[in-house]
Amino acid sequence: MNKRERLDAAIHKQKVDRPPIALWRHFPIDDLDAEKLARRVIEFQNEYDFDFVKVTPAASYVAEMYGGELRDAGNREGTRIHVRRVINDWRDWKNIEPITLDNPVLQRERAAIQQIRAGLGKEVPIMQTIFSPLSCARTLAGDRLIQDLREHPGELMHALQQLGTTMERFAHEAIDAGADSLFLATQVASRDVLTPQESRAFGQSYNLTLINELHKFVDFILLHIHGENIYYDHLFKYPVQIVNWHDRKTAPTLAQGKNLFDGAVAGGIDEWKVLAQGSHNQIRAQIQDAIQQTDGTGLVVAAGCVIPIDTPVENIRAARKAVEA
Repeated sequence: MNKRERLDAAIHKQKVDRPPIALWRHFPIDDLDAEKLARRVIEFQNEYDFDFVKVTPAASYVAEMYGGELRDAGNREGTRIHVRRVINDWRDWKNIEPITLDNPVLQRERAAIQQIRAGLGKEVPIMQTIFSPLSCARTLAGDRLIQDLREHPGELMHALQQLGTTMERFAHEAIDAGADSLFLATQVASRDVLTPQESRAFGQSYNLTLINELHKFVDFILLHIHGENIYYDHLFKYPVQIVNWHDRKTAPTLAQGKNLFDGAVAGGIDEWKVLAQGSHNQIRAQIQDAIQQTDGTGLVVAAGCVIPIDTPVENIRAARKAVEA
């Protein structure tokens, strides 16, 4: 099987020659330049030969698109911290409008996709990262989001509509530039952040609108659910093809997820305790357990989220080799 055939078979829970595998990470500093990011992504893929490439743009690029100021955090995730937020008062939500196609951040990420596609050829599936409207709002506002959600819901809902259009435009440009699919991340669909009613009203309704628009020009969406105590009961019903979550940290297990979800489940690896710090035997054991939980079908071997930027090369190689066993 080639990469595309293997991934398609996993999505449809058909037999595969081996489970597809992919890991992804940030490339801090380099991710602020299209050519440098493309080069690093291509090098990463050429080194490990994953079954698809998940492109991870500069962390909080959504805030950057709207004029926020950020700087490198110097952490193991490879993310950035905010120097100045876009939303500093509830009245600021009314100023949020969809980005235009000439936005320099959008153009930078489009150029990166074009160069990654040119460097990898047609054989490797490429997935671009976008965010749910409510996740975008949290990036713009930080901790004040929940207060505004509860005290000024009308203003926030206006912004969520605009942010959904922004992500739709960003996604369309990525597909036009050469990406095959989309990685849609939701970072607030957790009982630790929202009540069930808030999750449905401010999360699900806008997520489904966005997904339905995306499916007009892309067939394949991976939904990433970030955090613990996630609302998988309704998120697993979304019309997406792969779902990824921190299955080693929070319910459901991969086996339970496979029974709840129509497409493929992606996970099995604890990126912090095992991939970044564990032995090769521990890495192989987690991957073997993931395969056993799913009978090796309907599974994409992956981590719960981005892997630490200091993950040992030999550990990544061990994970890649483990699916061949």
